[in-house]
Amino acid sequence: MTDEGAIAEEATETAAEPQDMGSAAAQQIPDTRGIRLARIGGAHLLAWLAAMGLFAAADSWSTVTALPLAGFLCVIAGVIAGFVTATLIHEWFHFMGAASARAAYDIPASPGLFIYDWKFDQNSLEQFYRMSIAGSIGGAVAVLLVWYNLPTDSWGRAAFHGGALAAFAFGAVIEWPVLRRTRSSGEPLAELSRIDGGVLFRALLTAAVAGVAWAALLR
Repeated sequence: MTDEGAIAEEATETAAEPQDMGSAAAQQIPDTRGIRLARIGGAHLLAWLAAMGLFAAADSWSTVTALPLAGFLCVIAGVIAGFVTATLIHEWFHFMGAASARAAYDIPASPGLFIYDWKFDQNSLEQFYRMSIAGSIGGAVAVLLVWYNLPTDSWGRAAFHGGALAAFAFGAVIEWPVLRRTRSSGEPLAELSRIDGGVLFRALLTAAVAGVAWAALLR
């Protein structure tokens, strides 16, 4: 082997070492349920901070300048922030309901909206009811938290309230009929599988109407 070839090979091996060390270090970190849960919690926190940061910036701009464009953007940001806030609280209450019921579930490896994967074949109907109802309680808690902590002295802030109620209504239209049907059938997985595009469209339409009406009423 020529000197130039030896030097090139040594340089390649040296450059690969940090990557190999990083991969080895990553492999040594145990992928436990707690770490997965912390990963999802961190992703949710970042999403919430982003939505709140967007709303805070738009709200400040609208308050300082009173520009119509600033007010419009504040309304959009308020809807997003309110919806994200209530949705995340809703999902974490679902998780707390599952944990309090000592239900069987897995934590997904990749962060997403849903915090756990429910094991239908290992859980009872009582555990399913507790988990499901806890989510609705969380949605109601979110609406109340917004009610007591954010005034409605502008359209943007009223839109925040509307977004929170819209998230609650969206979840209710999807989940409450499942609970009602499960009382008769005893098959939560089968009832959940009946959620299709039509159900999602009705939930979205109901959420939009409820959110707009609530914001208008408060303003």
